[in-house]
Amino acid sequence: MIAAPDPEKMFQVSRAELAVFHRDVYKLLVDLELLLGIAKGLGEDNQRSFQALYTANQMVNVCDPAQPETFPVAQALASKFFGQRGGESQHTIHAVGHCHIDTAWLWPFKETVRKCARSWVTVVQLMERNPEFIFACSQAQQLEWVRSYYPGLHARLQEFACRGQFVPVGGTWVEMDGNLPSGESMVRQFLQGQNFFRQEFGKMCSEFWLPDTFGYSAQLPQIMRSCGIKRFLTQKLSWNLVNSFPHHTFFWEGLDGSQVLAHFPPGDSYGMQGSVEEVLKTVAKNQDKGRTNHSAFLFGFGDGGGGPTQTMVDRLKRLCNTDGLPRVQLSSPERLFSALEGHSEQLCTWVGELFLELHNGTYTTHAQIKKGNRECERILHDVELLSSLALARSAQFLYPAALLQDLWRLLLLTQFHDVVTGSCIQLVAEEAMCHYEDIRSHGNTLLSAAAAALCAGEPGPEGLLIVNTLPWKRTEVLALPRPGGAHSLALVTVPSMGFAPAPTPTSLQPLLPQQPVFVVQETDSSVTLDNGIIRVRLDPTGRLTSLVLVASGREAIAEGAVGNQFVLFDDVPLYWDAWDVMDYHLETRKPVLGQAGTLAVGTEGGVRGSAWFLLQISPNSRLSQEVVLDVGCPYVRFHTEVHWHEAHKFLKVEFPARVRSPQATYEVQFGHLQRPTHYNTSWDWARFEVWAHRWMDLSEHGFGLALLNDCKYGASVRGNVLSLSLLRAPKSPDATVDMGRHEFTYALMPHKGSFQDAGVIPAAYSLNFPLLALPAPGPAPTAAWSAFSVSSPAVVLETVKQAETSPQGRTLLLRLYEAHGSHTDCWLHTLLPVQEAVLCDLLERRDPSGPLLLRDNRLKLTFTPFQVQSLLLVLQPPPN
Repeated sequence: MIAAPDPEKMFQVSRAELAVFHRDVYKLLVDLELLLGIAKGLGEDNQRSFQALYTANQMVNVCDPAQPETFPVAQALASKFFGQRGGESQHTIHAVGHCHIDTAWLWPFKETVRKCARSWVTVVQLMERNPEFIFACSQAQQLEWVRSYYPGLHARLQEFACRGQFVPVGGTWVEMDGNLPSGESMVRQFLQGQNFFRQEFGKMCSEFWLPDTFGYSAQLPQIMRSCGIKRFLTQKLSWNLVNSFPHHTFFWEGLDGSQVLAHFPPGDSYGMQGSVEEVLKTVAKNQDKGRTNHSAFLFGFGDGGGGPTQTMVDRLKRLCNTDGLPRVQLSSPERLFSALEGHSEQLCTWVGELFLELHNGTYTTHAQIKKGNRECERILHDVELLSSLALARSAQFLYPAALLQDLWRLLLLTQFHDVVTGSCIQLVAEEAMCHYEDIRSHGNTLLSAAAAALCAGEPGPEGLLIVNTLPWKRTEVLALPRPGGAHSLALVTVPSMGFAPAPTPTSLQPLLPQQPVFVVQETDSSVTLDNGIIRVRLDPTGRLTSLVLVASGREAIAEGAVGNQFVLFDDVPLYWDAWDVMDYHLETRKPVLGQAGTLAVGTEGGVRGSAWFLLQISPNSRLSQEVVLDVGCPYVRFHTEVHWHEAHKFLKVEFPARVRSPQATYEVQFGHLQRPTHYNTSWDWARFEVWAHRWMDLSEHGFGLALLNDCKYGASVRGNVLSLSLLRAPKSPDATVDMGRHEFTYALMPHKGSFQDAGVIPAAYSLNFPLLALPAPGPAPTAAWSAFSVSSPAVVLETVKQAETSPQGRTLLLRLYEAHGSHTDCWLHTLLPVQEAVLCDLLERRDPSGPLLLRDNRLKLTFTPFQVQSLLLVLQPPPN
């Protein structure tokens, strides 16, 4: 069990010595160590192995420890051996100094600041003593900390960067998790990282460096390519529990067809120490040694820092070109990838996600962190959009660019691969929660400021501004605040990416355009909710016995089964407690049985109907849930509150569907992908627990069932059962993780036809981006207004923000993506005063092809499947 450090642990120094360093003795020891390694590593069948053994024997014979004058003779024997060269066909190992420092893990963020300083001071001394030594350093956040707290060290690093010895790599703010951050968050990792590296070191990174994350989204190749990066390095797939990944050097093809050159150091480590055993393993384990003759060798103590030592450097210098061993050169990432590109025509291609067959408990561990991440992504999205609209409509409004950058950097920091995953100590989790609270607090202040600017100059009394931050028109039920702290339900319609005035109290009960919600409690205590689109029946314990798509009469729940079934599993992984959930946990499934009579009607119908129930999960844990159906809504929502006090248990909720399909679809960043619902092969079986973002869907021809959520990531579809992972209870490295109260919502949406045509994607967005009812400090606008709309349902306008480089602050950045997996033409319509429109990459560098044709406030855009496009809109100056 990995445990958190004891802050009260004391150490006692009992003895300290001064010693003289005998360099000639040290050199002999390094020589003998390497000769022994060669003798053992090459084995009895290798002539060179015996030469190494006999050379070591001769050195012992001629060397008298009492007579230092004999040392040079022994050293000469070693030099002769190491000086015997290999042939031109030798494999070349590119040894790059590295110091992997987890930005937080078993220590807090502030300790990482000190780790960086201690480690990089050592690296500076090594670079001074060894001009050929090159050190690769990732994570802009860590360099920013050093710049702030140790400016003298930062200046030295800049100096060695100019010499080419200190090489910034990675291009991201931190080494983030490769699965859980949203697509926009991943873009911001590169945007903030690459801008920092350019400003502080004069150039951007050319390789994405992510050695230790827990899986890699299929959209990363496209994001990399559009951020100026064509090369990728990691090693974590060597941790696969079931299948050995078949390549170390290959092309990785993403969801949209983008390709990057990927390399996994064949030694399966980022903390090598320069031993002969590691050098031989790098060649022996290389899965592509027939296709390319070059490999990376990352050396230096890592995870907690430390980095390379002089001994490691000396070992590698000795092995630079010795017969019987691969050629070793102190190298750089640039030289490594350039050499690999020289053999690229022979390389294989891997298409789709790089799925780590381990650490899949991290999709669920620490639910509060997962919820904070999703909420803060939403808040920053909404703030940027409203601030952009205020900027366009008000000459006096100042876009809060500096504060938004600070807030984004806080969120990006918490997306480090041991924080958002929940695999950190309690102290780190508490810091992350404080960061989320800062983002929420400042975000709400910024939303109010933008709303005030949008309302400036409007006639009429003060009121509420109803804001829709999504790119499609929405008609939804909203709880509107009323005087005295009360709320009233209203059906409101708000145009895409715009606002509408709140309905007045006298107009709260309009004639409903659709059938109202009917709620009926049967004599057996079951409850039926019906809005004319779907009909939901709950048994007396709150389980879902029927879900019918009314227009077709099609039942979505499997015959003889029940949905909304909570299930409890034993959850005792082999080793990595907070990280892993093992496949054998599935054998311990125990349905949580409710008590009849706990189901009661909540809201009695009209614009909303609901029922609620209580469920005792165990003697220590309980759950309450309100099942809600709104007028005109195609899905039923399950608002859930859990008081969780368990040890090594896993809570999930299951929905057996009346659907048959060999694959299910899961949302990922800027798109979706399919994974098998069967265990045909070991590769299928290894995906017993997978990750998704806002929705997953199981469809056959003509009909399907989608499961949406507002803050969960762990999921699976096995056979016809959709399962959403809710809560875990690991005890290491944080014994308190997930204990306490949780709130979350998931929703179930049966649909006709494909999930694309049925609107599952906008439904999941709507669940995650509720309409905003913002107090208007001045008079609220009396008419609805829409800033942007898109003609194709396949294209999502994901982000609207001020451009990073914006003369007079009058340039907006729009990010759109194709969400259906289709070739699509669409029109982007705007009511903003656009002067010029031009495409750009994800770093907001203009497309050289020049401005787009803007006609009648419309732009035509063409998308390939899952393509992400960014657009700069230069606004006309506002009227005074």
